[in-house]
Amino acid sequence: MVLHGQFAADMSRTDDASRAAAVPKPMRMDGRRLRSERTKQLIIEAYLDLIRENPSVPMPTAVEIAARAGYSVRSIFERFPDLHTLRVAAADYSLAHAAALEPARDVNGDRATRIKSQVETRAGTCERGVALWRALLFNVDEDDALKARVKTARERTIERMKIMYRPELSVLEPTERRNLLIALEAVTDIESWARLRDMYGLSFAEGCAVWIRAIDRMLPPTPQGDSPS
Repeated sequence: MVLHGQFAADMSRTDDASRAAAVPKPMRMDGRRLRSERTKQLIIEAYLDLIRENPSVPMPTAVEIAARAGYSVRSIFERFPDLHTLRVAAADYSLAHAAALEPARDVNGDRATRIKSQVETRAGTCERGVALWRALLFNVDEDDALKARVKTARERTIERMKIMYRPELSVLEPTERRNLLIALEAVTDIESWARLRDMYGLSFAEGCAVWIRAIDRMLPPTPQGDSPS
């Protein structure tokens, strides 16, 4: 009985060891990789800071970017083959950042609430992104990668409008719906916002009021019984 008990205990320990071995160990974080990714992010943020400060210069020099980021020029080119690649990476970074910060709000609100919510969200995106947008448009016709980012930004705006204005868009035929969405995207693009703010000197609230009125006039009447509550 003693031997049998000892055998059972040994088997129990063996089973415990086998189960422990079967559980995958958490992967260790590669410290060097984390530092490299953090350096890449800081370089991108330095580039974005510089073009916000001086929008007339769509591509600061590597020396300027390195100085702002606190790294060497060599550090930049270890992570980006050239400054064009950095500009594209900055576009991806900003698109992801905007998507994370600006989820659709008030989707089930009434017409006025939805328009106000969409306009304020869109205006906030434009306020933060006008410098990068102009940098992306610099020589965009010669660059397929930048064209793709510009197209993605516009498509995301249209997709947001489809969500926010579903009741009003639902009464339109497909061609009318498409054309209205194109017009709404054009009215609320970043250059439109820049004109309101820079050329006409409107405040953020005043600019939003202009867009709200324009969108309300462009949208068809909200169908009875289909308006979100």
